[in-house]
Amino acid sequence: MHHRTKLPRRLGERFSIADAEAVGVRPGRHSARDLHRPYSGVRSMTMPETFDDWVRCCALRLKPGQRFGRTTAARLWGLPLPTRWKEGEEIDVVVPTGTTPPKTSRVRGSRLKTERAVTRILKGVPVVDAVAALFMCAPDLTVDQAIVMIDALLTPALNYPDLGPGKPMATLSEIEARLAMWRQFPGQRTIQQALPSARVGVESPKETETRLLIIDSGLPEPVVQFEVRVEGELIARPDLAYPELKIGIEYDGDGHRTDKDEWRRDIQRHRALTAAGWVSLHLTEADLAAGARDAFVAQLRRVMAERRMEITAQTASRP
Repeated sequence: MHHRTKLPRRLGERFSIADAEAVGVRPGRHSARDLHRPYSGVRSMTMPETFDDWVRCCALRLKPGQRFGRTTAARLWGLPLPTRWKEGEEIDVVVPTGTTPPKTSRVRGSRLKTERAVTRILKGVPVVDAVAALFMCAPDLTVDQAIVMIDALLTPALNYPDLGPGKPMATLSEIEARLAMWRQFPGQRTIQQALPSARVGVESPKETETRLLIIDSGLPEPVVQFEVRVEGELIARPDLAYPELKIGIEYDGDGHRTDKDEWRRDIQRHRALTAAGWVSLHLTEADLAAGARDAFVAQLRRVMAERRMEITAQTASRP
């Protein structure tokens, strides 16, 4: 039986051919069939399976000045893109203007002026900053999808799902300044149209989607993360609220169902709001589906009308 030479431990799980040869690994060994070849010039002990696996393998091919951008950068930052990563998605590599983008399988190369983006090291790899990632994704976004991403950039919320470090990632004024600096670019108008509708403090992409659904239905815009207090004590902070009508709107993700502690806190919050005279409307992902949105909006309209009538009656009964 043929026994292959063990590779040096310092090479790790994945390595470039150049690094292998630098520590004495001969071509016959780094070209052996027990190693996978995710990219030209890169070897891996196992075939990459996840997004992070493919990024780490691709990072071994990067030349000085190259970095990850566009969709790849947005995913690294945890920004809420409209589509999930799936096997076969190209990795986006950005190179400085005047240089040649990489041309190899599973890599999408593009040029970007060096001054347009700050290079950050995220998960051990070079990536354009989060605002630059948003701008580079803009050609593929609708206005509503851009609002969802901008809300994520602006939020200081530590519990925003999957979002990367350094929250808030940007302020509204910083994004506006970057727009002025970038001047014209594909998708610029989408970002310009989205900015006035972005809000600070949002805690999930679905919260933004719910707010936009309500506004698009012609209803008044609800307040984001309104603090309900009784005698100065904070009892709840609904995702969205109409304080004057005492209506709270909560988007319940799967965590509200599967996390026992979260479920118990939800019940306590609902009880406290009811005792304070508030009405709570809860919705899930199913309520945001195309065929179910009208039903939720109709329910909200009905509750708002009922609350207005109650307030009018209470006002009229006062001496």
